[in-house]
Amino acid sequence: MTTLKSKLQEDLTAAIRGRNELRSSTLRLTLSAITKEEVAGKTARELSDDEVQKVITREAKKRREAAEAFAQGGRTEQAEREKAEGEVLAEYLPKQLSDDELHQIVAQAVGEAKAAGAEGPRAMGQVMKIVNPKVAGLAEGGRVAAVVKQLLAG
Repeated sequence: MTTLKSKLQEDLTAAIRGRNELRSSTLRLTLSAITKEEVAGKTARELSDDEVQKVITREAKKRREAAEAFAQGGRTEQAEREKAEGEVLAEYLPKQLSDDELHQIVAQAVGEAKAAGAEGPRAMGQVMKIVNPKVAGLAEGGRVAAVVKQLLAG
C-alpha cells in the first residue's frame, strides 16, 4: 500500500475514534474515490503516491466548485461544509505556489517562448507546455492560464 493512502487510512481511524464527523466523512469519500480509481479499467491495480495525490487534488477541486455553487445559490451552510472538507483535503496536498512564485515561473516561460519565436496570444499553447510540468500539482490550471494570458497580453 502506498504511504499516502495508508496515512489517509490511519487518519480516518483517528478521526472515527475522535468522533470528528467532518474529517471522517471527508476521508471516507476520498478513500472510496481512490479505491474506485484502483479498480477502474480492465485490471485492479495499486495507485502510486502521485496518482493518489491526483485523486485528492480532483476531490479538493470538486469541493471548491461545490462551495462556489452553494454560495451562489444562497446555501451558505452547505458552502461552509464544502470549504471545510476542502481544507481537510488540502492538508494532504503540496503547498500551492504563491502568486509571486507563479508569476516568476510564467514570466520565464514566456521569455523562452518568445526566444523560440512565439509572440502574442497565439503563444499561449507553447507557454502552457513549458509551464505545466514545472507547476504540476503546485498551482491550479485556471490560475496558471490567467497569469499566462495576462503576461502575453501585456
